Amino acid sequence: MHTAIRRGCLAGGMILLLLAGGCRKEIPMIRSEVDYVTLPTSPERIEGFFLVNEGNMGSNKCTIDHFDARTGGYRRNIYPERNPGVVKELGDVGNDIGIHGDRLYVVVNCSNLVEVMDVYTAEHIGSLSIPNCRYIVFDGDRAYVSSYAGPVQIDPEARPGKVVEIDLERLAITREVVVGYQPEEMVITGGRLYVANSGGYRYPNYDRTVSVVDLATFEVVNTIDVAINLHRMELDRFGRIYVSSRGDYYGTGSDIYVIDSKSEQVIGRLGIAASEMCLDDDRLYTISTEWSYTTQSNEITYAVYDTASERILSRSFITDGTDERITLPYGLAVNPETKEIYVCDATNYVTPGYLYCFTPEGRFKWRVRTGDIPAHIAFSEEPFY
Repeated sequence: MHTAIRRGCLAGGMILLLLAGGCRKEIPMIRSEVDYVTLPTSPERIEGFFLVNEGNMGSNKCTIDHFDARTGGYRRNIYPERNPGVVKELGDVGNDIGIHGDRLYVVVNCSNLVEVMDVYTAEHIGSLSIPNCRYIVFDGDRAYVSSYAGPVQIDPEARPGKVVEIDLERLAITREVVVGYQPEEMVITGGRLYVANSGGYRYPNYDRTVSVVDLATFEVVNTIDVAINLHRMELDRFGRIYVSSRGDYYGTGSDIYVIDSKSEQVIGRLGIAASEMCLDDDRLYTISTEWSYTTQSNEITYAVYDTASERILSRSFITDGTDERITLPYGLAVNPETKEIYVCDATNYVTPGYLYCFTPEGRFKWRVRTGDIPAHIAFSEEPFY
């Protein structure tokens, strides 16, 4: 994060500056940068998207970028320019982003807050303090945020996590419910919220459950045993929930498990490793950067699964060999209107990454430099001013 801080005037060597004009206390304005990466278009629905760059933990470098489909312009680090009076900007580790109504929400993990902005301008509206918050989902006039509910540290005795309910009109926390250990992504269907519990802080004793929360009573009404170290979740139009297991990074590999939301039973697994998933229509896109402590290397894969025919369509959705240019695939999204595929490259985690855009057929279109660790994308139907 930008580290310019109001500093007191120093004696000695600062005397000349004091005589010249006194001690300046303004925080300098940080201007966004824009690259025009593609030709302008006339979208019918999707005007563009916001991208959250996580920033390395402890660096306070979470930033937001914006792509405007009508101009073809990709603008980096828009938040400080739109909010010059917000001290420390967005904070430490942007873990999720979502749009609901005319507001933009960013979950900032290590800064323990959910930042709320105007979706048209990215101007600050408010924020909520939630410890070690992770992901956000929406249902009507409510949002739900998963929280580790404790400090950021490996601890065999780490406490269970929780899901927090937010009244979006008042921007107020209304209810909380204790779930499994270190809860991650969530989906909502049939009046119930399903949350994947990882237990990542309790290594090697990972959690392996999905907690089922009844939204009317806000109580856990079922616990589904799935697999260790759960993370991502997607819901298809048939009521099936796809939940990824990261494995243990040694002998147990990553996979995607399928839960029937009607019976709340595990009905299968896909045999596809996944660190990221994105569901568009009936296609489940996945990327996997599967680290192994045994081999001390990542195994990188890209795949597409058809949820209607229940079969793997491709083991590599990038079809022109461009995947060789991507160092560390980290984020994934598909434009619901154009079907363009976006892959975020985190490179080395500590320097700016890149965003790659591919055609629906998997051919390279363009790439652009981002902030550090580009990760999460939210498509917007509203123009950005």
